[in-house]
Amino acid sequence: MTPHNNAKLGEIAKNVLMPGDPLRAKFIAENFLEDVKQVNAVRNMFAFTGKYKGKEITVMGSGMGMPSIGIYSYELYKFYGVENIIRVGSAGAYIDSLDLYDVVLADSAWSQSSFAHTQNGYESDTEYPSQELNERIEKAAKKLNIPLHLAKLHSSDVFYTESNVDGYKEISEKYGCACVEMESFALFHNAKVLGKKAACLLTISDSFTSKKQTTAEERQTAFTKMIEVALETFVD
Repeated sequence: MTPHNNAKLGEIAKNVLMPGDPLRAKFIAENFLEDVKQVNAVRNMFAFTGKYKGKEITVMGSGMGMPSIGIYSYELYKFYGVENIIRVGSAGAYIDSLDLYDVVLADSAWSQSSFAHTQNGYESDTEYPSQELNERIEKAAKKLNIPLHLAKLHSSDVFYTESNVDGYKEISEKYGCACVEMESFALFHNAKVLGKKAACLLTISDSFTSKKQTTAEERQTAFTKMIEVALETFVD
């Protein structure tokens, strides 16, 4: 056990789905998994282990932001023997070609965050998912006939910014980011440091260009396509 996770060794699977919202973790466990057991409730960061098509899978919330997912993913990799984590989250679209409910697969994450530098002195502003895991995700999506948009993410430390710093247009143009979220950079970094695998599937929840947005309830329960793809990834 760790200060943030009271699951016993063996109660967490090698393959983990990690939504930001612990209630989304609960929704996934109750609606997609069989033989489910809740294995963590510390700080209400729920984790559940069950089976999907006979394969053992854990789903656990990460919380919001890089410090939070940084703690939980590091502990899962380092202390619980987890090999693969797929983040399943929401994102805001920076470009017109991404619409609400589109599913995005990250091919990289650009960030202004100091997370990686503080963690081990890493100097680059870009981190990458596991190519092998991404290929498995693409195969699963094709099998399910669910379109994926491969994209570079803006992985931000800040949700609310002021007008004196670059906005979404400037960031998209300068760095080629198609959408924004707040966790993938830290997840990818932890996986690289610890020799594990990580990927990030996102559903577009709102758009900076069209001003469309989903409700809190929809973000919790309606983003099922990316969940199906993530789960199917671990079947083969």
